[in-house]
Amino acid sequence: MNDKIKINLQIADSNYPLQINRDEEEIIREAAKQVNIKLNAYRTHYKNLDLEKIIAMVAYEFSLANLKQKQRNDTEPYTEKIEELTEVLEEYFRKE
Repeated sequence: MNDKIKINLQIADSNYPLQINRDEEEIIREAAKQVNIKLNAYRTHYKNLDLEKIIAMVAYEFSLANLKQKQRNDTEPYTEKIEELTEVLEEYFRKE
């Protein structure tokens, strides 16, 4: 059973009250920490940009990393090739 707890996350100088599963607290807090680290890095590097643009850049960076990770974990091309090779082998053995 997952116990629900209430937490407050601070991201980009704003507080976000959340109700979460207790067993997810660590990863949720780590996600917020990673966002704040990226935000602070962009704020340091791009001092003249407003916060809205910096947040958009951070969101883009995380989205790109997420898509690249999904692409690396995509096994569909391998599955298709295995099915194709299986058909070739089955056809070969039917002829024998």
